[in-house]
Order: sequence, then C-alpha cells, then structure tokens
Amino acid sequence: MGNTGDAPHTWSTFAAAEPDLAATVRERFGRYTHHTLATVRKDGSPRLTGLEVNFRFDELWLAMMPNSRKALDLRRDPRFSLLANPGGGTEMDGGDVRISGRAVEVTDAETFERFAEEVGAPPPFHLFQVAPTEIVRTSVEDDELVVRTWVPGRPVKTIRRGNDDRPPRQDS
Repeated sequence: MGNTGDAPHTWSTFAAAEPDLAATVRERFGRYTHHTLATVRKDGSPRLTGLEVNFRFDELWLAMMPNSRKALDLRRDPRFSLLANPGGGTEMDGGDVRISGRAVEVTDAETFERFAEEVGAPPPFHLFQVAPTEIVRTSVEDDELVVRTWVPGRPVKTIRRGNDDRPPRQDS
C-alpha cells in the first residue's frame, strides 16, 4: 500500500507524484459539498452514506459525528471508497471521480486541534486522514470514454474507449 515499507501513501504524496490528476480530482470534489462514502459494515456488506470532504494542510480529511455508523465502520475496517457528487442531470460535467483507500484515524491531539480550529468545528468528532490506494477519473473526451487510474508506485494509466467495435486503447 505504501511508498516505502508499510508507510501509507497520503494525498500529498499522490499530488506530488501526479499534480495534474490531483488538481482535477480536487476541483471535482470542490464543486459540491456533499459526496458519497462507501464503508464496510460489521457483517461485511457495504454501507453508503453522505459525507463532506476537506482538503486542508495538503491532505484529504474525512470528519464525522461522534459514533456515527460510518466512523465506527472505519474504525473497525479502514477500507473505503469515496465518490464525488456527480451533480445534476446526466452530463457528468467534469467527469466521475472516485478515491479508494484506507482511513487513518487521527489520534494526535495537535493535528486534531489544528483541523478543528481551521474548519471551525467544535469537538467531539472523528477525524480520518485519507491514505489513497486507487484514484480513478472517468470522463468523455470527444467521442471517447477516458478512464485515468492511479495506484501507489505507478504512473497514471489511461484507457480510451470509442463508440465503435475497436478494442480499448491504452495510452500509458
């Protein structure tokens, strides 16, 4: 999962490695306040809930009400997937953006207090830092479906698929 040993990748390490895709993803999440978070329930089934995301201090954060189901899910199993709000209609302006990874709960009081002060949110709440394991942007360019995928330790891979019978084309 990580860039060295077991150390997790962070949003900032992703953004440093792939600044263009990171800017696109951040802009896409910035268009709307509410997004969709998928977590794993105790019985292993998926849970979908709404969530606000925060890009602060060059990192991506998930903050949640105390003892919310999604926070308890992440404490038990940190795997998640986060889908940017697609907006109204069917045009998917800006494409579809998804971040999957692990949510690392913040236990450091200084980081927690700094975040709370920055966003103006009084405790108590749960705070998780995102450790991305996959970032995907799907968009339509001209008449092609374009899927850009990043995973730690690899450059962005781009696959293009047209509206004809040709096989998908891979750029990288």
